[in-house]
Amino acid sequence: MLMKVVKSLPHCLRSRGGYFSLSLMDRYIGGQLITPFIFGVGLVSSLGVAIGYLSDLGNKVVDSNLPLIKALEILLLKVPEFTAYALPISVMLTTLLTYGRLSSDSELIALRACGVSLSRLIAPALALSLVVSGITFVFNELVVPTANYQATSILVKYLNEEHRFWQQKDIFYPDYEEISLPNGETIKRLKHLFYAEEFDGENMKALTILEWIGDSLNKIVISDSATWNANQNTWDFFNGNIYKIAPDASYKDTFGFKHRQFPLSKAPFEFALQGRNPYEMNIIQAQEYTKLLKMIGDQKNLRTFQVRIQQKMSFPFICVVFGLIGSVLGARPQQMSRSTSFGLSVIIIFTYYVLGFLIGSLGLVGAISPFMAAWLPNFIGLAVGGWLLYRFANS
Repeated sequence: MLMKVVKSLPHCLRSRGGYFSLSLMDRYIGGQLITPFIFGVGLVSSLGVAIGYLSDLGNKVVDSNLPLIKALEILLLKVPEFTAYALPISVMLTTLLTYGRLSSDSELIALRACGVSLSRLIAPALALSLVVSGITFVFNELVVPTANYQATSILVKYLNEEHRFWQQKDIFYPDYEEISLPNGETIKRLKHLFYAEEFDGENMKALTILEWIGDSLNKIVISDSATWNANQNTWDFFNGNIYKIAPDASYKDTFGFKHRQFPLSKAPFEFALQGRNPYEMNIIQAQEYTKLLKMIGDQKNLRTFQVRIQQKMSFPFICVVFGLIGSVLGARPQQMSRSTSFGLSVIIIFTYYVLGFLIGSLGLVGAISPFMAAWLPNFIGLAVGGWLLYRFANS
């Protein structure tokens, strides 16, 4: 096959589509990349599930009496998450192994001797990494969040595990209104303060609502339960009392009710219902949730979600970083065994993720912006890959 490619030069680099069109060389190198990539995805995702979750699930089955069928269901639901992690790792392994093998067999040397540049040789790897980036993004948005949420729901239901972001108890929600001052400045003023002791997914229980008019407390509502009425776009409160407050802060009037509707905001219900962690939401859901966090002033969780949203956007492009670095290192004109390629891949991947963790932590504590916390590792990786490409192309 190598001789066929070489004999076709420089025709293999030209066709009706131009210099970067699909050529015989592209098809040959691309074909060499596909098989190890598919194998790598299967291997890495299987190892990830086995090492990262199988032991923990086994302990839950034995120690916490988690039903075996539910444990198997959780295991299957975790496969998409580990597959998403396996995609960029497989790009690194594939490019290093494939280009290392082509270099060891002198195939790349023959192509470069015919005038093919290093950047042109790694073009198929970059094309593959871009395609995998798109697949990773779609997979992370459409499959992984739903699967993770379902897995967590099973653990909460059968083992009563706590969920940091779920609002099942002590739901506290301040509702603000914007006030325009005579000088043109806009400020937020507290309008309602919403508190419920429990939430089961549909009903709020043991509620207390405080209502302000201007700067004065106007009303206190205490109710056994309440639920959002989607048909009438209002709240249904059951078995409670309403306390009217006079301007001097004394009780002006009190009366009870069995059922009463209140035209309050739906936001408290959405805030409790959407309480997932960032890995159980897609980007649109997470952005909507940040609006609620801004309204209640939860700066800690707000920054967490802002960083995670940016990381969701930047994560697929790790494939491009790994594809660039892996193909350039693999294409070096020297012998590289499979064990050496694998070891080098582990070192690069470990270094990259440690760097990403450290920089991401700086974003979570507010030392750098969420954008830089998510994208800086990619920028560094691309810079390193570009430098390696320049160095080896001119050596």
